[in-house]
Amino acid sequence: MNDIILILSLSVLSVLVVQRFHLPAIIGYLLVGTIIGPHAFGLIEFSETTRSLGEIGVVFLLFTIGLDFSIAQLRSFKTTLFGLGSAQVLVGTVFGGWIAWYLGIEWKTAIIVGGALALSSTAIVIKQLTDQLELKTRHGRASLGILLFQDLAAVPFLVLIPIFAAGNESVGTPLLLAFIKGLIAFFAILFVGRFVLRPVFHLVAGTRSEELFTITVLLISLAAAWVTHLLGLSLALGAFLAGMMLSETEYRHQIEAEIRPFRDILLALFFITVGMQLNLLMLPEIWHWVLLLVAGLIIGKGLVIYFLLLLFGQSRDVASRTGAILANGGEFGIALLTLAVITNLINYQDTQPILAALILSMVIAPLLIRKNHVFSNLIMKKDIEAGEDLPGQIAEGVGMLEDHIVICGYGNVGKQIATILEHNDYAYICLDNNIEVVKKAWLEDEPVFYGDARKPRILSAAKLVHARALMICIDSEENALQILKQARKISMCSVYVRIRSEQSADIFMTEGATEIVAETLETGSMMAAQLLIGMDREPKEVFDQVARSRKQYFGG
Repeated sequence: MNDIILILSLSVLSVLVVQRFHLPAIIGYLLVGTIIGPHAFGLIEFSETTRSLGEIGVVFLLFTIGLDFSIAQLRSFKTTLFGLGSAQVLVGTVFGGWIAWYLGIEWKTAIIVGGALALSSTAIVIKQLTDQLELKTRHGRASLGILLFQDLAAVPFLVLIPIFAAGNESVGTPLLLAFIKGLIAFFAILFVGRFVLRPVFHLVAGTRSEELFTITVLLISLAAAWVTHLLGLSLALGAFLAGMMLSETEYRHQIEAEIRPFRDILLALFFITVGMQLNLLMLPEIWHWVLLLVAGLIIGKGLVIYFLLLLFGQSRDVASRTGAILANGGEFGIALLTLAVITNLINYQDTQPILAALILSMVIAPLLIRKNHVFSNLIMKKDIEAGEDLPGQIAEGVGMLEDHIVICGYGNVGKQIATILEHNDYAYICLDNNIEVVKKAWLEDEPVFYGDARKPRILSAAKLVHARALMICIDSEENALQILKQARKISMCSVYVRIRSEQSADIFMTEGATEIVAETLETGSMMAAQLLIGMDREPKEVFDQVARSRKQYFGG
């Protein structure tokens, strides 16, 4: 209990402190581990149990990443994912590995070190881009595609580490054997996922027991990890494959919601155990190596990504911004180094400058991501402000859509309209100028974009000229009128406007609204209709009567 209370207390305090400086919680956990570890105050002993719990945190992380790898998502990112992403990991691993080998690290270990340096922080990048409303920009999507491949590339590295650690002179046969075992695990989990897991989840969901659902998710994720471990592969590989199989089911979002608390707690413990391995007493001796590695990691990785994006046909603006965003180390790099130490592939002393450099780069990462437009300014020789690309990301989100519905305002009314449109297979895009609303919608994969619909360039970016209808669902009638006026300059599509009362209906009709929905009038009409239906009147007769009354009221 003493150890648990100490870890939780310091975790709460450290996370509060780092978030005041807009740093990720990961940094706080690493700091806690460093303070309580054997190389600082020695408050907690680094035990096998602690390490094992932290490793299970990585298992759950891979499981949730597997949930995100749906076939549809892989198709939408196929060029960036398998072209640009694979090139970045390959080039980054070769360069990083070559430098490690040149400095005297054995070649097998150098490959793992190169792989660790090639990976960026998915958690930091996605959170920061979401906060800045840049996740759906061109540079945001390029960053996301590369990050997805990096997460995928971590799996083969996790397979390689125990093979390299076995000490065999020839790695060809062990690699081939691991590949065969991986295929067996993949097809076994695929078979179970298709013919067993879906019926099991149907059965479990039918009980309406949250506890049973949670236990089932835990069982499946850990059982899959156990299977691959029995085959001599990593625990994380099985969890990733299980998550990937479950990503195709209708329970994906619920599974992710149930597993997240366990993942976050155990992943926090993992980073605390990593911090416990960082020896601050060695920093005076290795500080110059740490700074050199940080500079090489940020500048080298940034330049590699910049030139690769240019090679793949992206603009200098997108290339420079993406390079700045991904020029950092990541949690998977730390996980690979930790596993390499555990398996005795690399000795503890050699990891210290690399581990410290990865951690320091993660501390710097939010600032680089926040100021990514500055790097674009240096390259493009023009002043670009953060968030200037809003019309661009809206236009990219709409893509080649035609006959879609544009919804202005994603409050309760707009969300209800979007839900009904989705159920009826109508394409739509939503605009809202509330940052928090947009962030929340993005987490739910909804096509909601930040933008003020009163501005013509925002409506044009939403391709209103090709839209089937415009739904104006905002509270302010003054702003709604401005949107209507701008819309009529761009398109003659049908426009439906929500207003509070019928007094201002004439103004909106004069400005070109197709239909007016007055809340007070519609509420009264619907209540009367429900009353008449409850008194055994025919529904069709009732709604025909409401329609005539409404038409008569508006002078139609």
